[in-house]
Amino acid sequence: MAIANRRPGKSTPPTTDEGQMSLAEHLRELRRRLVISIATIFVGSVVGFIFYEEVSSLLTEPYRLSADKVAKEQGVDSNAVINGVATPFLLQVKVALVAGIVLASPVWLYQIWAFILPGLHRNERKWTYIFMAIAGPLFLAGVALGYYVLPKGLAVLIGFTPEDVTNLVDLNGYLVFILRILLVFGVSFEIPLFVILLNLAGVLQARQLARWRSWIVFGTFIFAAVATPSTDPITMLFLALPMTLLFLLSEVIARVIDRRRGRDSEPDYADYDDDTASPI
Repeated sequence: MAIANRRPGKSTPPTTDEGQMSLAEHLRELRRRLVISIATIFVGSVVGFIFYEEVSSLLTEPYRLSADKVAKEQGVDSNAVINGVATPFLLQVKVALVAGIVLASPVWLYQIWAFILPGLHRNERKWTYIFMAIAGPLFLAGVALGYYVLPKGLAVLIGFTPEDVTNLVDLNGYLVFILRILLVFGVSFEIPLFVILLNLAGVLQARQLARWRSWIVFGTFIFAAVATPSTDPITMLFLALPMTLLFLLSEVIARVIDRRRGRDSEPDYADYDDDTASPI
């Protein structure tokens, strides 16, 4: 036995089960992941700062398309202006920061997954490759969709300008507006992926998603209406509909995972009354 081999006066350090970490180890791991994510975003921001002219031209393109469309169809003039001495510099910093977040998205999304990874079983860690292949492109797909629908929403908003009135758009406010929309679209497309992560970690089951489906879909449309600053129904629908489809897909995947892990045969204890004995 292991006890017989111990030498007097010496003690063996306590061991933990595979995959278990102490609170201090979790905090150190979280700090390491945060440092890597922030460093990567900083490098991406430097790249965005260097190529500010190209990024700024790309971001203002939806406004130019919307302004030209409204000018041809409704005869409304709209011009972009910058107010303030320090505004151009602050504007460049904001654009560079968001560019860094977008460019570094595959890295910081992976760091979130890597922080959750120790809580999974060994055979479930193969999902790392799938996560790495999906998370970054999914975030970029959300950003691309937001960029695509933005001119349509802007055309609706600028179209409310009365005739014989020039609409002067503050460029700082506009870029903050468009950057917020792009980030909202990008992050929103990651929500179904994190639903699957919670299912893999055993926190969320497919039967719970099915029971809350109607409320989740309703909440998705509420979130889309609140999160999109353009307040037009076109942008809201372009965000809510893909999010709803991705959520339904994540529910199907969660159901497959539960079936493979045998959790679909477990009784749903939420259906039992507080005074009813559970079949344990």
